[in-house]
Amino acid sequence: MMAIYGPLRLVLDVAYFVMIVHIIMSWLISFQVLNVYQPIVGQIWVGLNKLLEPIYAPIRRVLPNTRPLDLAPLVAFILVISLRDYILPAVLL
Repeated sequence: MMAIYGPLRLVLDVAYFVMIVHIIMSWLISFQVLNVYQPIVGQIWVGLNKLLEPIYAPIRRVLPNTRPLDLAPLVAFILVISLRDYILPAVLL
């Protein structure tokens, strides 16, 4: 079972870290601390959006439209935390 648990835990840890970076970066962009027109910031922002959009898109289809506030990252973040910390250890033990 550890052969399954280890890689799944690693994938969920990486997803957790990438989501944290994306959420913090979105706050910094919203408060105009970062500018997406700077080349490196823009590339990182586009890369993170392309990486996380397949996760956020199905969640956005289910959630109601709260246009100024996007709740999909919050829901995805909670799902990753619950999978990583509660569901995965309980299923594999």
